[in-house]
Amino acid sequence: MADHGTRFGPDDELRGARFVEADLTGATFRLARLDGARFDQTFMPGAVLRGVDLTDGDVDGEITGLRVNGVEVVPLIEAELNRRYPGREQARSADLAEQRASLEAALRAWDAHLARTAALAPGAVDASVDGEWSTAQTLRHLVFAMDGWVLYGLRGIDDAFWYAGLPFTEYEPEVARLGVDLAAQPSLEETLAAHADRVAQVLALYDDLAGSDATARAPRLPPWAPEGFTRAVYQSLGVVAGEHWAHLRFVERDLATLEDRARAAG
Repeated sequence: MADHGTRFGPDDELRGARFVEADLTGATFRLARLDGARFDQTFMPGAVLRGVDLTDGDVDGEITGLRVNGVEVVPLIEAELNRRYPGREQARSADLAEQRASLEAALRAWDAHLARTAALAPGAVDASVDGEWSTAQTLRHLVFAMDGWVLYGLRGIDDAFWYAGLPFTEYEPEVARLGVDLAAQPSLEETLAAHADRVAQVLALYDDLAGSDATARAPRLPPWAPEGFTRAVYQSLGVVAGEHWAHLRFVERDLATLEDRARAAG
């Protein structure tokens, strides 16, 4: 079959090119060099990669159904993550007692991470690696998630959002209407207090829901939920434990990099 697509030859200089909010749906990359390419907040459902070299590749994201050399890798990855993080497996359990235990295990792991960060160097909690959120920024995002899924969604509080919460990237243009200031610079103490307050409210909700039907439909979802989208109570509540485990992995990864740099600097 003839290929009438746009061709970029060796004389076309595209190294370092940036594609921001570009629609490359259906694009074909053949004999292309993508060494060191970085894909952030990029959607690639159904992408097909054949004969590729992904040596030292690093992938984080939604990878349901991904097959590598004919093997579905998600169950293998999930099993390994559950081994590394005891308690993670129950994060989204329909059994609220199991789910709560998972959150409490995640919170203990977060306490250990914060202690390790504090021991590294002053300001390490605010240090960013490769443009990723720092530990302090990640905590602000966790507050935002709890505000949306629990306080606003399950508790029904309209003005639930902390002014310094950090939303996911795609929702940044919308947060001003929620009273969230993307330019806010709260102190670590303020951030920790906000996080602790939200965690206390989540744990109180577990108490309130004891003995109830957690599979019932959640009364309300966060403002960013698609119209017509529904979730069970346990699924909305389970986002809290799930987010704490997911982001713990990210901040631990970056802290290891900071520790390596500190050792190299002597």
